[in-house]
Amino acid sequence: MIPTPFTYKRAGSAAEALELVAEYGDDAKFLAGGHSLLPLMKLRLAAPEVIIDLSGLRDLSYVTDQGTYVAVGALTRHHDVEHSDVLARDVPLLAHAAGQVGDPQIRHRGTIGGSIAHADPASDLPAVLLALDATLVAQGSGGTREIPIGEFFQGLFETSLEPDELLTEIRVPKPASAGAWSFQKFSQRAIDWAIVGCAVQGGNVALVNMGGTPLRAAGVEAALADGAAPSDAAAHAAEGTSAADDIRATRAYREHLARVLVSRALTEASSRA
Repeated sequence: MIPTPFTYKRAGSAAEALELVAEYGDDAKFLAGGHSLLPLMKLRLAAPEVIIDLSGLRDLSYVTDQGTYVAVGALTRHHDVEHSDVLARDVPLLAHAAGQVGDPQIRHRGTIGGSIAHADPASDLPAVLLALDATLVAQGSGGTREIPIGEFFQGLFETSLEPDELLTEIRVPKPASAGAWSFQKFSQRAIDWAIVGCAVQGGNVALVNMGGTPLRAAGVEAALADGAAPSDAAAHAAEGTSAADDIRATRAYREHLARVLVSRALTEASSRA
């Protein structure tokens, strides 16, 4: 399908992008890589009157070592996250997972900030950053604020960003046990959204596509804290979830996949620790 008509604006700086969104309000949408927003527009599931293109904001594309955490600019492309030497050394889970997003074309165009702000529960990186306890930085008319990632996802495609705010940076703490990680997902084709996925970092476990938002597997984490073996802890993977029942998989099948994938991930993470 063809999107509804819209006005195109290209921002030359973060300040200009914020001025434009303040001018057009709820009628405007930010465009980063375009791989999340444009498909929705083609399906008429989103019909913004104004598109604000952020692709020229090169100052929001970086990966830097900040001592206790790694700072990733919101417009850093998945390919650059995947091949970052800093992330490979200090947060290998994020580098690896970025390399599993879509296909090479998508990874060369899509951005980490766009993926997070889109808030699709079937997306890989939101759950990965949830397992990593990341902090998000947003800039708006009222200044800059930090948002714990556990408070960011509010519902399907809904976040705690205000209408006049722009996600500018992701701050990822360096894990105490950087080696104890795993990322697992099951999809029909490599380029598809995950039917189910999971990310493990130490004792943190997050799930992909098991509810309206990315989820922490609280039952698994509690079992691990009590000393349960990986297979026993993984039996709790579907607790507290609300997986969809659709043409791609039944809810029962997704719950089964969650238990299987979490067991694999915990076993792999423990072997790396």
